[in-house]
Amino acid sequence: MKQVGFRPAAAADVEAAYEWYEEQRFGLGGEFLAAVEKAMQSISEQPDAYPIVHRGTRRILLARFPYGLYYRIVGDQLVVVACMHAARHPLRWRSRK
Repeated sequence: MKQVGFRPAAAADVEAAYEWYEEQRFGLGGEFLAAVEKAMQSISEQPDAYPIVHRGTRRILLARFPYGLYYRIVGDQLVVVACMHAARHPLRWRSRK
C-alpha cells in the first residue's frame, strides 16, 4: 500500500466541499469525507487501477458524490492534486503542480 498525501489546494478543495455539504444537511459533510477516505484507501491499494486523464494524473470518482480525486504517483507516494466537482471545467485542475 502506498502513502496518500494532499497538496494544500486539494485539501482546501475537500474542506470547501465538506463545508458546503454540511450546510445542506447536518452530517452530509461527514458522509462526503467518508467517500473521500474510501477513495483514498482504494487508490492506496491499487494506484494503477484508475485512468490517466492528463500527463500522468489519474482520477478516481467518489461514490455517491459528483466529485473526483485527481492524483499522481510520485515514487512510493500518491499525491492528490485536486478534488473537483464533475461539473467543473476539466482544465481547472491542470495548472496545479
